[in-house]
Amino acid sequence: MKKTSVEVLDYYDEEVVKMISEKYGFEQIISLRKFLSSQSYSMLSDSELEMWEFGPAGIFDMWESEQITGDPRNSQYLRG
Repeated sequence: MKKTSVEVLDYYDEEVVKMISEKYGFEQIISLRKFLSSQSYSMLSDSELEMWEFGPAGIFDMWESEQITGDPRNSQYLRG
């Protein structure tokens, strides 16, 4: 697996963590831990999947779908 660039991951970390914290009221460090340990983050990290094309809202939706259903592939961004 070829990794997504650090700059891209840093950007998504900041944006998605902000969305998680705002919606769920978690402290940012908790949101970061939840995001970094998710399958959604693992998929974002794999440059071959080109997940960054969905933008932060798409990655957040994947993360949220993963939390609710157990699978980020249930996201409307991936199914649609």
